[in-house]
Amino acid sequence: MTAATNIERAPTVDLKLEVVVIPVSDVDRAKSFYGSLGWRLDADFAVGDTFRVVQFTPPGSPSSIHFGKGITSAAPGSASGMYLVVSDIETARAELVDRGADVSEIFHRAGPGQPPVSGRHPERGSYRSYATFSDPDGNGWLLQEVTERLPGRVDTGATTFASAADLASAFRRAEAAHGEYEKQLGHRDEDWPTWYAEYMVREQIGEPQPS
Repeated sequence: MTAATNIERAPTVDLKLEVVVIPVSDVDRAKSFYGSLGWRLDADFAVGDTFRVVQFTPPGSPSSIHFGKGITSAAPGSASGMYLVVSDIETARAELVDRGADVSEIFHRAGPGQPPVSGRHPERGSYRSYATFSDPDGNGWLLQEVTERLPGRVDTGATTFASAADLASAFRRAEAAHGEYEKQLGHRDEDWPTWYAEYMVREQIGEPQPS
């Protein structure tokens, strides 16, 4: 019998998720819905009567969605559990509702595998607050609030923010944490830009914060 061995090798190429295909029954209805959410329309082209592809990209997202005609055999409305990560779930939900989406109330989980509880996580724990909505066909989306990434989930060689809103939220969290730091110091921190920068980078890559 030959023993199986696992040898870890560093990837030689980047594999970046580009597009998720979602099945819809009415292309124009879906196009109107996702356009009303404020998502960017990247493409809409057809080849004859049997093929059409529409691409939308959510604000700040590096990945897009495709739907159309002749691009998937999946049943319309069968896509579910598609995550949209947001830095402030209350603001994100309010904007979606204002744009006409039927979004659930916010709920949270006390821990992995725990049943849902109404309202935002009381300590605003990262990855723990959610809300859901669907498109006209029933394809299901899940909003998830992420304010701090788990260790190993971010490339430590690069620190990026998906949008100006995400960067602003990071500044606000750094400001609040720095206020507590200055209380401990007992005086104004003249080098606060360096402290902010270190805090924001460490938060994104999941390293312990400066003390």
